[in-house]
Amino acid sequence: MARPHFESTDFLAAARAIAGEGGPAAVTVASVTGRLGAPTGSFYYRFASRDLLLGELWLQNVLAFQAGFVAAIEAEDGLAAALHVPAWVRAHPVDARLLLLYGRHDFVAGEWPEPLVKGVTDQARRFEACLERFARSTFGGVGSDALRLAQFVLADVPMAAVRPHLQRREPPPRLVDDLVVRTYRAVVDSYRRS
Repeated sequence: MARPHFESTDFLAAARAIAGEGGPAAVTVASVTGRLGAPTGSFYYRFASRDLLLGELWLQNVLAFQAGFVAAIEAEDGLAAALHVPAWVRAHPVDARLLLLYGRHDFVAGEWPEPLVKGVTDQARRFEACLERFARSTFGGVGSDALRLAQFVLADVPMAAVRPHLQRREPPPRLVDDLVVRTYRAVVDSYRRS
């Protein structure tokens, strides 16, 4: 009987499921290979370390999340970017828990594995570029106050609104969207009137 063949995606899916149940700390080489019934050597053939596996998992999640956020900013629709957070959380509850309840350092505590450094740097720059673009068009510049306002309405408020629901493992109710909209409009309208 032939031995099963395992792909990188199998190990990532197992790590995702384990992290979704117990957080990134629950992901070990033994827990991943045990869940798959895979030999340890098969893991190390695809991933040089646990950090590489978890780093890739985190990067995949953040890039998947950022796609809709970036698209909304490029369409010059800041409100859609803010509302992307609760919509994405509802559509991707496990990934959202991993992304919004844990920090990047929970996945890789020290130096990021070299193969992922460029991806991590690029995603951070992409997010910063979105904030700058929104701050420039909405608040008239990219000074520290404008960037802080952009961060507040596009990320801080939506993430704070969904976090308690993620902690309770429930989808955010539609009231969350209403609160995000009201806060967004109050901040943006107040700035425009001043």
